[in-house]
Amino acid sequence: MIQSILNFRNAAIVWSACILFATPSFAQEATPQPMPLKVLLVAGGCCHDYVTQTKLLKDGIEARINAVVTVELSEDTTTKATFDIYNSDDWADGYDVVIHDECSANVTEKPYVDRILAAHRAGTPAVNLHCAMHSYRWGNFKAPVEPDADNGGWYEMIGVQSTSHGPKVPIDVIRTDADHPITKGFGPWKTGNEELYNNLRVYAGTSALVTGKQMTPPNKRELKKNPDAKPVEKSAVIAWTSEYGPKKTKVFSTSLGHQNETVSDDRYMDFVVRGLLWSTGNLTSDGKPAKSLAK
Repeated sequence: MIQSILNFRNAAIVWSACILFATPSFAQEATPQPMPLKVLLVAGGCCHDYVTQTKLLKDGIEARINAVVTVELSEDTTTKATFDIYNSDDWADGYDVVIHDECSANVTEKPYVDRILAAHRAGTPAVNLHCAMHSYRWGNFKAPVEPDADNGGWYEMIGVQSTSHGPKVPIDVIRTDADHPITKGFGPWKTGNEELYNNLRVYAGTSALVTGKQMTPPNKRELKKNPDAKPVEKSAVIAWTSEYGPKKTKVFSTSLGHQNETVSDDRYMDFVVRGLLWSTGNLTSDGKPAKSLAK
């Protein structure tokens, strides 16, 4: 009898210990952590310090929101840079949004470009930075291109056709739409030396957010014609939103971002992150991250 009582008592102690040590694990399972936003950053090509800028973008995004940024960086520093990831039809699977930061002006293979665009037509949001506006162009791209033209697909996705830029001088950044969540509370500022991209054509479904103004000094040809030529103020839309394809995929674009100093500027990074959040439906009406992505 005594042995039975002892056996019962020992079993009760073991059972109590199991419950005690199991409780914290059960509590953790009951409160799952929010899933991070999965971001693909594609960068590389001509004319920019993409090694530094991809690090700035990845670190800046992940510091501001609950996100994991995967970088696809090409070592090709020419305008013919291509990316292996685009060779697969399902290249965007598993990502919530794609940042295009490539500078591939002389990549003109239409099947290659069509594979990129197919993912966005199917609903994958896009964020386009700086030289992405001047990528994947062929034919008479210096004239306004119709969206259904053979060479119009990339411009239609971006929402604005741009063909050139001015010199590297400061740009005054001015809100065009003060009520949009991306620009809510966004004050005017002046960049360091940056490039002002022109707007040759604006496509349907595009909404301007920010305008840039730049005092452009006369070039050599203008000075030869008139040695007294003065700087001229030029302006262009430098940030906008658009909807692309049958699913009206959300797209955010800004032509700013040539210099490392611009990309590392907190104002620029905050702006890009807001565009990223808006494109994925995770930006509140007052310009804050959705609760699941806030840090």
